Amino acid sequence: MNIMLTLLINITLSTILISMAFWLPHLNIYAEKANPYECGFDPMSSARLPFSMKFFLVAITFLLFDLEIALLLPLPWAMQYSDMITLASVAFILVTILGLGLAYEWTQKGLEWTE
Repeated sequence: MNIMLTLLINITLSTILISMAFWLPHLNIYAEKANPYECGFDPMSSARLPFSMKFFLVAITFLLFDLEIALLLPLPWAMQYSDMITLASVAFILVTILGLGLAYEWTQKGLEWTE
């Protein structure tokens, strides 16, 4: 019952905050406010430079492998349970999927900076 109450409160607060952020109007949006501020001086060049798509792909790949570590980190504590076959198979499937994704990214030259 305590877990259900906590879950209900979290979902309710999240829904309220998301709906408030979505439905409240964005006030005072004009061009001068959207420009970058450089200590009172006019900007020398545009501060909103586009970044490389290769950087974006490498960053997403890093996040995926960081998520893998976060998912596999609790495995030593989970080994206390009696159902080791399910635990090992889920871990093996996760590592296999990420390994296949890395191999695909490597063959498509997604990890190289130069073309």
